[in-house]
Amino acid sequence: MPKKVVTFGEIMLRLSPPGYQRFGQARSFDVIYGGGESNVAVSLANYGMPVEFVTRLPANDLGDACIQFLRQYGVGTGRIVRGGARLGIYFLEMGAMQRGSKVIYDRADSSIATIEPGMIDWRAVFADADWFHWTGITPAISEGTAAVCLEAVRTAQEMGLTVSCDLNYRKNLWKWGKTAGEVMPDLVAYCDVAIGNEEDAAKVFDIHAPETDVTAGKVEADKYRTVCEQLNARFERLKTIAITLRGSISASHNTWSGVLWDDGQFYTGRQYDITHIVDRVGGGDSFMGGLLYGLRAYDDRQRALDFAIAASCLKHSIFGDFNLVTVAEVEKLMGGDASGRVSR
Repeated sequence: MPKKVVTFGEIMLRLSPPGYQRFGQARSFDVIYGGGESNVAVSLANYGMPVEFVTRLPANDLGDACIQFLRQYGVGTGRIVRGGARLGIYFLEMGAMQRGSKVIYDRADSSIATIEPGMIDWRAVFADADWFHWTGITPAISEGTAAVCLEAVRTAQEMGLTVSCDLNYRKNLWKWGKTAGEVMPDLVAYCDVAIGNEEDAAKVFDIHAPETDVTAGKVEADKYRTVCEQLNARFERLKTIAITLRGSISASHNTWSGVLWDDGQFYTGRQYDITHIVDRVGGGDSFMGGLLYGLRAYDDRQRALDFAIAASCLKHSIFGDFNLVTVAEVEKLMGGDASGRVSR
């Protein structure tokens, strides 16, 4: 049996007005759970890979419900630590057509925000793992999460794990005293694999692609080769870098693709035209989950990229944060079958 992947970060209670209602119309909310690193964990579990999600949750009924929610998808939860005051919450108003989605966070003083070094036994967590994944959201939450994340990547490197990161810049989270530019370089220095989008490298590392207008629905993939090369030049250990390419025509209509730079080789993926988006939250996480699977399952880097793009394309058809698709469904789309016909 292959060794497992470990992911670490915050999972929150997600509350959304039914359908495409606005917050002011809502008289009830749909309840699920989600977060960047847990979303990746669920993708990998769906693809049949052993995976463990590590976080800190309150020792109350909501913490229990969150764990049960993860377990139903086959995610390992045995290393989750309990404590702290509350589960973080985010409210999502789903956009449609020319009206964009809105997110309101209610995550101050959440259980993971008050985590401290030493609370997680990383050597025990990584004992049967060969890959560790984190995102830029985690160190943005608090000084404590940043310190624990650094503790984790250092231990992972010492134990010989592959370390991956989704740069995931969230300007509204970096409020605890240091900027992303001050904190992220020390963490990314331990990474072998990273993904980002058109603004992550710019906002965190001041690395810019040549001018491109993502609001026009067209993103020129080759312009991002230089971003990958500059990231590699800055972080010597970082040998595999992917960038997701989203062209936003409207909230309901996006183009979607990606590129992969692997130790000097540059790969460009197919562009999908996604015309009726059901839920785009977790799109980047589904790409990351697909890329992790592809890098571990295939020797062909082009195939790994194609799997990631197809998997994340399908995510846009699924309500919720999690990408609930199978390897067979992703490979079917990779093979060119985008008909969406009924499978009987």
